[in-house]
Amino acid sequence: MVDFPNAKINLGLRVTGRRTDGYHEIQTLFFPVGISDVLEIIPNHSEGTHIKVSGLVPEGDPKDNLCVKAWEVLHVEKGIQGADIYLHKRIPSGAGLGGGSSDAAFTLMMLDRLFGLSLSVEELKEYALRLGSDCPFFLHNRPMAAKGRGEILSPVPIDLSGYYLVLVIPPVHVSTREAYAQITPHEPSEPLEVTILRDLRLWKEYLVNDFEESVFRTYPLLAEIKGRLYKAGAVYASLSGSGSALYAIFADKPDVHEVSDGNRIFIEKIGSMFR
Repeated sequence: MVDFPNAKINLGLRVTGRRTDGYHEIQTLFFPVGISDVLEIIPNHSEGTHIKVSGLVPEGDPKDNLCVKAWEVLHVEKGIQGADIYLHKRIPSGAGLGGGSSDAAFTLMMLDRLFGLSLSVEELKEYALRLGSDCPFFLHNRPMAAKGRGEILSPVPIDLSGYYLVLVIPPVHVSTREAYAQITPHEPSEPLEVTILRDLRLWKEYLVNDFEESVFRTYPLLAEIKGRLYKAGAVYASLSGSGSALYAIFADKPDVHEVSDGNRIFIEKIGSMFR
């Protein structure tokens, strides 16, 4: 079985509090985008799993990959047999695009189908949350407002069809842990679900990512890229998650030559790619 775990961006991100479990309370809107990894899973009729990763291989032991962790959860909970996992990474780690979480969520869904488990959405969500705070979003993979750790999800009637999305991935890795350490949580003046329904032309003024202030201070290149995106005509531009990826929304097909130097660029026309 082959599937294509896609990335996400954050439309706004407010850090509203610290939790006793070590996580933070957030408000954000997860929005799926087209750049994707390639994931193949083949049952091997053993009691173990093996993973091979190619492309933008993340640092660390492959055995710690979230795809392996997803298999381990279902092996323990449901007794599934072994599987060989082949993962080609196109979504970089440390970019705020949720690539690892997407891989994990897609692995759960694929194993569910491969082994005929017929898991409910709630069961899948429970397992996904064990793997990462934003993993449950990828079970839905459509625009969702998120609260709590990112697991309290509700659909939002937002339609950006016809706009162009530019995704800029600079050669910078931002540590999520370090980024959170620089944040002072606070409640926004209005809920993000209200802000996101404002006219898109007003987002530049009202839609905020709380990580930008400290991350831009540490990595001024990222602030410079955001400025170039606005100079190129973006209606809205922002850091995704805690970075390092930035994205911009354009009304017309953009010329982003000025931001391409040394950065990976992806351009897509936003459509109804949601499940």
